[in-house]
Amino acid sequence: MASHVEVRDRLESATFADLSAMMEGYARAASDVANREFKQKLDFTADSIDSLDDILVMVGESPEMDVDFESRLWGSYLGEVLRRRYVGSWEMTQYPGGVVAVPAVDVRGSRLFPLMKVYRRLTVGEEEDLRAFYHMVTERLGKPAQVN
Repeated sequence: MASHVEVRDRLESATFADLSAMMEGYARAASDVANREFKQKLDFTADSIDSLDDILVMVGESPEMDVDFESRLWGSYLGEVLRRRYVGSWEMTQYPGGVVAVPAVDVRGSRLFPLMKVYRRLTVGEEEDLRAFYHMVTERLGKPAQVN
């Protein structure tokens, strides 16, 4: 059973074909960690956003939290839920007001910044609730993509 630190070391030393592969790899790892360490099921559905938010509350209480890694791990999961729902794509783009490019999910021209959202959830707290964010995003983007 791999610890959180081992998962981080494995992910950070892995070579991924592209940004999408990397985000999917982190998202799958988040699902594994959620199941193993938090006894929560992250199954890439809208319902799993509640569990993700609960996990972030626990992660945020840890005094030795590595906020960059936790933002990447859980943010990639949040992004994959949205990317899959809307058949979007991952891209590196500048965060509004920022100077560095960060992973974002592009859905029909709308850019979502799930890693930044998770970072804010971990550092700001409850007012950055993921349930409210997910609801706002799905209201704005509308129905999920139809996959034939």
